[in-house]
Amino acid sequence: MGGVSIWHWIVVGVIVMLLFGRGKVSELMGDVAKGIKSFKKGMAEDETPPPAAQQPADPKVIDGAAQTAQPQPAKAETKA
Repeated sequence: MGGVSIWHWIVVGVIVMLLFGRGKVSELMGDVAKGIKSFKKGMAEDETPPPAAQQPADPKVIDGAAQTAQPQPAKAETKA
């Protein structure tokens, strides 16, 4: 009582095969395998180091057109 023997697993397997059929069980196992592969691939992608950060853009370049810095004329101060 309380112990699970091989005969219990065989009975459960036979019941599952009768309920779902052989095609459904193999299809389900294929889907599980695809999910595991997809999960492993996602985990491998997370472990790769992120690409190097790009240099900050030149503040003088806006929308691909370079702006030239023109010196401002000096204001003449008058004494009153």
